[in-house]
Amino acid sequence: MNGRLKAAGGAVGGGLLVAGTTSDAGKSVVTAGICRWLARQGVRVAPFKAQNMSLNSFVTREGAEIGRAQAMQAAAARVEPTALMNPVLLKPGSDRSSQVVLLGKPVGELSARGYHAGRQEQLLGTVTDCLAELRRTYDAVICEGAGSPAEINLRRTDIVNMGLARAARIPVVVVGDIDRGGVFASFFGTTALLSKEDQALVAGYLVNKFRGDVTLLEPGLAMLRGLTGRQTLGVLPFAHGLGIDEEDGLRVSLRGAVRESVVAPPHGAEVLRVAVCAVPLMSNFTDVDALAAEPGVVVRFVDRAEELADADLVVLPGTRGTVRALEWLRARGLADAIARRAAEGRPVLGICGGFQMLGELIEDEVESKAGTVEGLGLLPVRVRFAAEKTLARPAGEALGEPVEGYEIHHGVAEVTGGDEEFLDGCRAGSVWGTHWHGSLESDGFRRALLRRVAADAGRAFVPAPDTCFAALREEQLDRLGDLIEEHADTAALLRLIEEGVPDGLPFVPPGAP
Repeated sequence: MNGRLKAAGGAVGGGLLVAGTTSDAGKSVVTAGICRWLARQGVRVAPFKAQNMSLNSFVTREGAEIGRAQAMQAAAARVEPTALMNPVLLKPGSDRSSQVVLLGKPVGELSARGYHAGRQEQLLGTVTDCLAELRRTYDAVICEGAGSPAEINLRRTDIVNMGLARAARIPVVVVGDIDRGGVFASFFGTTALLSKEDQALVAGYLVNKFRGDVTLLEPGLAMLRGLTGRQTLGVLPFAHGLGIDEEDGLRVSLRGAVRESVVAPPHGAEVLRVAVCAVPLMSNFTDVDALAAEPGVVVRFVDRAEELADADLVVLPGTRGTVRALEWLRARGLADAIARRAAEGRPVLGICGGFQMLGELIEDEVESKAGTVEGLGLLPVRVRFAAEKTLARPAGEALGEPVEGYEIHHGVAEVTGGDEEFLDGCRAGSVWGTHWHGSLESDGFRRALLRRVAADAGRAFVPAPDTCFAALREEQLDRLGDLIEEHADTAALLRLIEEGVPDGLPFVPPGAP
């Protein structure tokens, strides 16, 4: 790659937008794969997503909150994540409203209608400024779209798909999930629903999750090119566990990957069973990926009290709605089941919102505005929700091991007792609580905690001495890079990144109405 493209304003790096025919078509994976492939070629590359809607977020070293997918894409690019890589993050608090995080800091709550009615358009300048800064700094910036670029009801206010591509004049590659069926119709329909000006930026397609003999697909690819004038730049095979930290919903993220990469049997005589309560508005459920990386640790998500019966460890994860999640636990009988576990000395771990729920009292005039609410009463902790969000990257020691993590919460915890300190929280009997996300990725600390859990649970489980979560994550990112290198037309991708939008891309009728 020759590295730099000349523009009127000076030297700027190349760019590419990875769009998708649908949500979950594989945009995040393809973006990460391209970043890793380019980084292995010695290209200085950065990821970018103008607007992300996700409850899975991360804190950068400068104290900014961004989507975890962009943090993982930065890891794929072998660069430090920054707020520039995800300038707008929407964190749903209900079906109709979200917290808006701008350049890493929360700026308020907006309804979906209020956001699309004007606020989104106002952010286009901020978004394009961030992208321009990245392009001045890096040789290439690989942008990820959101949903589908053919959401014609939202096109006027779009800042993440064709609106961004038009503003920055960057080529677009559209990814389609063939495993869902109808991929040719999706490619054609997505293109044909775009305006003539938008279509002029769509440079090609990528088929994702293909199973079988690719030669059987070739006649369809040839017909698609004849219909649209655009070539398919690769057919990526279906492979289990190739996701990275997901944006929305409860999906298999790195858990699937690390479970598949671990082929060793349990190191001890028994397995350790972990049940994660799938609370409403669950956030950063990726915290338990590191547990699933351990040979002999079986992680599952549950929503019924009886599913806790055989669990050796119950995890209450983070949530964007602590009070709502408490009500959900009580309504389903999970709160009583967790209390019985604690009384029996069986391990429970609360992380962030889960930690808050384990306390005695919650004062919330910020998130739920419910006022004073009783917690589960299993930890000597009182929580008061502050208007200002805590965003931090703490490091310390627990159970005799070094630990790093990150904090994202409005709740301020006052610890009034307990048997021992535990990061910023405490332990009382077999119940543990902390605000620190990501702490389980610290290998020594994770093993020490699992040894304590196994002892409390009476299990002959022994953590493997050599499981390295960071190495497993790197292995995963390399697999994504391999997908691009081995199954995509990398020469064509390089031309798009270096040279921009090709001339003469034909219009596919009817175009946007």
